Amino acid sequence: MPLEDGEVARRRGQHNSGATGLGGTRGEPHEDGTAPGGSGMEVTAEEPQLGPALGDGDVAAGRGEDAGGGLQPAGMEPEQFGVLGGEESLMAELSERVQKVVKSSSWWERHGVDASILACSLLALPAGFLCLRSARAVPFLAGILTLGVVHHTLSVKGSHLASHNALTESKSWGKVWAVFFIELCSAFTAEQATYNHVKLHHGYTNVIGLGDSSTWKLPFLNRYIYMFVAPLAVPIITPLVALGLLRNVELKVAARTVCCMFLGLYCHYWLLLHASGFQSPWSALLCMLLTRSLLAHPYIHVNIFQHIGLPMFAADRKPKRIHLMSQGVLNLPRNALLDWTFGHSLISCHVEHHLFPGLSDNMCLKIKPVVSRYLREKQLPYNEDTYGARLRLFLRQYEELMVHAPPITELVGIQ
Repeated sequence: MPLEDGEVARRRGQHNSGATGLGGTRGEPHEDGTAPGGSGMEVTAEEPQLGPALGDGDVAAGRGEDAGGGLQPAGMEPEQFGVLGGEESLMAELSERVQKVVKSSSWWERHGVDASILACSLLALPAGFLCLRSARAVPFLAGILTLGVVHHTLSVKGSHLASHNALTESKSWGKVWAVFFIELCSAFTAEQATYNHVKLHHGYTNVIGLGDSSTWKLPFLNRYIYMFVAPLAVPIITPLVALGLLRNVELKVAARTVCCMFLGLYCHYWLLLHASGFQSPWSALLCMLLTRSLLAHPYIHVNIFQHIGLPMFAADRKPKRIHLMSQGVLNLPRNALLDWTFGHSLISCHVEHHLFPGLSDNMCLKIKPVVSRYLREKQLPYNEDTYGARLRLFLRQYEELMVHAPPITELVGIQ
């Protein structure tokens, strides 16, 4: 049945969700799941049915490559889009509408636009390092800004798309890009990033104890420290968390990850000394911290704004996928800087991304009118809010949102 605003929900108690640390795909694996690189994954997730006969049933994500899937244009691997379900449903109807858009799109629209943004970022690196050679303030600040924007484009947008295999239609190249963007550029582990982000966060969006974004919570920090100071530590915390998670992967995978992380960090440090002309190792390290944390504040903010404070569900009482995603995901307005560095799927098309995570940023933007119109036609929520409004909300209700356990929501007549 369509969900009306007034029908939502009775609450039935509290669940204590723990806090493990900062990071979007950087949380600890759930205790009930086997870590990537081990004997196998035991976590299952709910995916939409995509294809000619689409369904909205609950199925195991372990059978598919990408929890939550996307849409399958000609030539794409079927594993990218999830496992087929049963009867016709709201999700089936929406998927058919979106699939028409995807099938009519060119390779340039599906992958080329985002690949060009990442390529331009790589090509901008020499200019950024050379600008830091200048003794004048304006060129030097331009170098800091360039390297900061490039770093976040590669480590956030690139890593996010790579984790969903949305950069290419080849699974083999998808794995290569995942290692490059997640391990070399982001100093994290590709297996754990994919496991925590794709399998848990997407497979169990806003489900208590699984994909409830509790890894973002640090309840021992007050609101101002968390919102405005702690993000500066993200470049330091990220590799440390990654090293801690390597105990959950095979030895050869751990060795590859350590080598890639070290290579990425050392190349950054070496270029600052030899290309940018820094005289002191400490000044080079400080510059690394500054550029790698340049957009850490919106990175943290965006990831908590778009899920926390929205309905959370118990694992045994979660609604069907389309209701889960329309209830538990929020879009922010378009922003030129964040659209470039983080990607549309993390900013203004987050609802679309959670419904069809196998699609690239540009395709999420292209299907946005279709998804928003359909959800409103069916009287389903389509959550949108401004960055400033969410920031004020989190500062005002920080303890309720980021310290205390969230209430569990039930959608009457939906489960």
